[in-house]
Amino acid sequence: MNVLFVHNNFPAQFGAVAQALAREQGVRVAAIGSPTARPVPGVTVLRYDDARRADPAVVHPFARRFETECRRAEQVLYAATALRASGFVPDVVVAHPGWGETLPLREAFPTARHIVYCEFYYAAEGGDVGFDPEFPGYGLDGRVAIDMKNAATLLALAGRARGVSPTRWQRSTYPESLQPLIEVVHEGIDTTRATPDPVATVVLPDGRRLRVGDEVITFVARNLEPLRGYHVFMRSLPRVLAARPNARVLIVGADGPGYGLRPPPGTTWKARFLDEVAPRLDRERVHFLGPVAHDVFLDVLRVSSAHVYLTYPFVLSWSLLEAMSAGCLVIASDTPPLREVIDGDTGVLVPFFDVPRLADTVVEALAAPERFRPLRAAARRRVTAHYDRDRVCVPRMLRLVRGEA
Repeated sequence: MNVLFVHNNFPAQFGAVAQALAREQGVRVAAIGSPTARPVPGVTVLRYDDARRADPAVVHPFARRFETECRRAEQVLYAATALRASGFVPDVVVAHPGWGETLPLREAFPTARHIVYCEFYYAAEGGDVGFDPEFPGYGLDGRVAIDMKNAATLLALAGRARGVSPTRWQRSTYPESLQPLIEVVHEGIDTTRATPDPVATVVLPDGRRLRVGDEVITFVARNLEPLRGYHVFMRSLPRVLAARPNARVLIVGADGPGYGLRPPPGTTWKARFLDEVAPRLDRERVHFLGPVAHDVFLDVLRVSSAHVYLTYPFVLSWSLLEAMSAGCLVIASDTPPLREVIDGDTGVLVPFFDVPRLADTVVEALAAPERFRPLRAAARRRVTAHYDRDRVCVPRMLRLVRGEA
């Protein structure tokens, strides 16, 4: 069996299943990705040239994203043609449609079974757009442009393609007519690595060492932005730190634009909301660690006394599941993606916009850690039972690739 993975940033969500297939007798695995694609043992990786973006001066605003996706699809087609010329013809193609890479694949490999990674279906209502009243919504043109984001995904699912979504809620964002085509299979996390560790420590930039048992509040996001509740979290900190004079805050994440709205020109979301609360904040107890190595990230989770995870209705972060696997007490936003994994037994849900409620819940968690200890254990049990990469998720994905599911 020949299996081809296509992902702009390979291996991304496909890394574990690609490696598992590469270890099997009689299976050849290849991947197509952009110049950022990384090598995976046993996988032949072809990188296509970066596509030029659409020229806004000559392309209609509605079509700019699709124009860029078509340019990228052309580069993918060149890579697919080279792959076929080398003698590799896939029996199965597993691809992410989010960058237009799937557009040429059905014609390039008409005899293959196609599996489409259905991460999120964009909509002007019911998802991240329009969720937060603090930020402007979209006019009619903007709503049309949001619908246009789904063009490549809809084309990828047309015909005989199957879909796979990591969570039930993410599948539910797709039109009802398409949902029967989509299996729910999470890519999984390594629960043998994301584990509690009673002797874990984190060394701060000033040399101070934090240990398990210290009052440590943690917050993690790929980028510090409103979509992941950074503004709500920052607004809760003055109240929390005033009530808990020994508490320290560890914030992990970059200050890039992120998934949601871009910040005003000349600033970052990180700076904007830090500046807002700075006069009421003890800055010496708030530590921005930036992006960190994965081992450091896991130690941050292990020393956490209260881990805050907030999100608009959007894709669920791996970091949330890793926090649960590491035995964190998770205090999360009561939004649809979280309700699938967090309940009264595995963590605490608070209304996304209720800053006082969030602050009081964190203070309560720091003041009475023993009362919340059962939630930590239950969170780890939930993740190991349903999201363990090697025991649960990869075997399910392998069955899908083989056509057994």
